[in-house]
Amino acid sequence: MGKLIKNHWARLIILTAAAYQVAAAIEGFFWPKIFWDFLTKTLDGAVRPIPVLQIMNLIFGLGMFALEWPVSFLAGTAIHRSLEARLAILPLVALAAILMYQSTNPAIYYMIGMVVYFVAYSEGEIICSKPWTLPERGRGAGARA
Repeated sequence: MGKLIKNHWARLIILTAAAYQVAAAIEGFFWPKIFWDFLTKTLDGAVRPIPVLQIMNLIFGLGMFALEWPVSFLAGTAIHRSLEARLAILPLVALAAILMYQSTNPAIYYMIGMVVYFVAYSEGEIICSKPWTLPERGRGAGARA
């Protein structure tokens, strides 16, 4: 059995959350609702009459999907290979998702993915230049020739 590569697992979680967030943002255009409306009505301006929160969630969802898949122009770049950049972006994306009623589940998935990325970062994992590949092993003393 091999070792679990946590950044690949986190990538799958974030891809699921991003797809869910895009669908929730589209649904939010038709049925706008703030998650916290049972506490206060002051945030309703973020979803109607101008759908600011829905547009933010749509952009963040598409952006995270493009970063995690990744699209061809992002593959291998410094931002694609950086776990630190993902750990900086994910709280903002999760915050936007948790504000809209339809996208509370993606916010939970983003937080779980963020924890898995943090564990991968603390264990010293790296993200390879070529997407979905494993890092090359160095030829140490124990390697076969």
